[in-house]
Amino acid sequence: MMIRNGLYLAETRFLDGVEAYNRHVMVLHDGTMHGGGGFYYTVGSYTCSGDKWKGEMTSREHSPISGTYPWARKVLTIGFTGTYWDDGAEFEATALAGKQSFRFKSVYRLLFAG
Repeated sequence: MMIRNGLYLAETRFLDGVEAYNRHVMVLHDGTMHGGGGFYYTVGSYTCSGDKWKGEMTSREHSPISGTYPWARKVLTIGFTGTYWDDGAEFEATALAGKQSFRFKSVYRLLFAG
């Protein structure tokens, strides 16, 4: 079984005491991912086998983020590994912003298959 193509709601929580939370949408389609939210857009690719998936993404600001987040105005490069099921997926990831790294967990919920 492959991860289903479609539009997903992605909910992200940063780990290691970083107080940040994000909700955005992602389109997964045949190994590519595209999406974003109010401040960032993300593009990337993934592979999957069995119930596991892994991939890489790049996120960039399209609108200035408010607050003093250490990743503001920086390109984020992200590597992830996780699991998926019929109508969703999750992963843990490490994001690099300049010389700093941040860990986070994302849960994807399928909104529209296709």
